[in-house]
Formats: sequence, C-alpha cells, structure tokens
Amino acid sequence: MNPHHHDLSVARRRMVEEQLRPRGIHDPHVLRIMQAMPRHLFVDDTLSASAYSDHALPIGEEQTISQPFMVALMTQALDLTGNEKVLEIGTGSGYQTAILAELAERVFTIERIPAIAQGARERLTALGYSNIVFRCADGTLGWRDMAPFDRILITAGAPHLPTFLEEQLQPGGIAVVPVGQSENQSLIKATRTPEGLARRVLCGCTFVPLIGREGWAAGEVG
Repeated sequence: MNPHHHDLSVARRRMVEEQLRPRGIHDPHVLRIMQAMPRHLFVDDTLSASAYSDHALPIGEEQTISQPFMVALMTQALDLTGNEKVLEIGTGSGYQTAILAELAERVFTIERIPAIAQGARERLTALGYSNIVFRCADGTLGWRDMAPFDRILITAGAPHLPTFLEEQLQPGGIAVVPVGQSENQSLIKATRTPEGLARRVLCGCTFVPLIGREGWAAGEVG
C-alpha cells in the first residue's frame, strides 16, 4: 500500500470519529460505508488533500460535493435497510449516489448538467456499480416512469417541497429535501402518510439551488 493511500484511510477514519459520530451520526451502516468510500476519487486531483475535511468542495459548473456530515445526516435520515428503490435528484460528483448504491437495492439518479452527469456516470461505472440508473433531465419533476420510490433524496435547495413527492413516494416512503431561500434552508424529512406528507425539520443547511420547473428558475435565485 503506498503511503498516500494510508494517509487517506487515516483521514477517512478521522472524518468519521471527529465530524460524524460527535454530531449524532449513529447508523452503523452509514458510518461503515463513509469510512470505506474513497471520497477523494469524487473531487479533482488538486483537491484530494481536502477531500475529507469538514466542508463542501467545488466540482465545476457552480456545483459542489456536500460536506461529509451533511451526506451522512441525509443518508441516515433515509432509514435505509438494503432493499429500497431510491430516487436521487442531483447526481453531482456521484459521491452521495455511491453511498446510496451501497446501502439500498437500486438507485435512480437525475442530474441536470450534462458534463456533470457524464463525469459521475463514468466515475461510478469505473468503480463497478451496476445498481445505478442515470438520467440527465430536470429533476424537479421526479422520474414518473420509474415511480413509485421507497426513498427520495434531493441534494439541492428547493423553494418548497416538490409536488411530485406525493405521487412518486410509496405509502410510508421517506423523502429528505433542503427547503427554503437560496442561502438558508431547512433540511426536511417528509414521510408519506394517508393524510399527506408528515414533515420534520432535521437542521439548517445551505445547498446549491435546485433549478427546474418545480425549483428555482436558472436566473432568479436569490
């Protein structure tokens, strides 16, 4: 094993022990997979030294890879048991997608920006994932042809809970979505009940804006 790999595995373990556990990440599967997942492969080589640090990083096209804690929190909130069909809106670097692919049965992921979508597809295919289905489209409408989903994760800030959640979530299904103004959102866990979506606020957060018909218009974020 070359020294660089050793440093990165130490950095991953430190990330779990210092950033995740003390802040309430307790799901053993989430902790295990985040300690194993090579996050540095999802960012530009020039940033690999900061891949495990406690903040988001740029991935081009004004998009980001979320801070490890936020990935862990959102994943934990989905309560995955291993046999779910998950919809992810906002593939981005593909890091969160890979975490979902490890913990759920199948992942359907949508990315709006072609170059970002292509990069993630190549990266995840090279890593050997065969349970991920990719699409480049406006994710704010969901993926009706593939619905319903057991879980839905949106990785960009929406002005409101997208209406497709009601029809595309299985009864009892869970969605995790950042909702609010472009600079300041609340992370919402929504569970589909017979009466509609039951919502719980998990924490405050800041994500890049969700652009699309049910999100922000490309020019109006603010």
